[in-house]
Amino acid sequence: MQIQQLDKKQMKTDLPEFNVGDTLCVRVRIIEEGGKERLQQFTGTCIARTGSGLSETVSLHRVAYGEGMERVFYLHSPLIADITVMRKGKVRRSKLYYLRGTTGKAAKVKGRYVSTKKAKPSPDQSTQDKMSQDKALQDKASQDQAPKVEATQEVLHAASQDATA
Repeated sequence: MQIQQLDKKQMKTDLPEFNVGDTLCVRVRIIEEGGKERLQQFTGTCIARTGSGLSETVSLHRVAYGEGMERVFYLHSPLIADITVMRKGKVRRSKLYYLRGTTGKAAKVKGRYVSTKKAKPSPDQSTQDKMSQDKALQDKASQDQAPKVEATQEVLHAASQDATA
């Protein structure tokens, strides 16, 4: 019972929702000489997600300078500063180990388009007021254009009479 409470206490709650095939950017804390700390980021395609609870891991794969590299991260490690989902991927496998030997275009995962639109709110009084104001402005604009059209027609008529004379 106490072990489960410790696990809950150490688990991160601010992890983003991601799946296998997504491109992730993981920022890792690196402790250097003299106690200095810096962040190093690793961007790659998530090829596996294993485990559960505190021991959950994610494997990222990337190709840099023609060489494939893979790195495994513990999701709830205190060394992980931040995880960002750069791009959603569309895959039909739970493990993408076939990406290991590929380079170039073959190493890419198709993108998945996610709509970020929110549901439209029901029209309340303020939106109806805005709609009526917009309509009034359109009516006014069309009235302002009417004399210009008549003046242009008169000028064209006068010009055509001068040309025939």
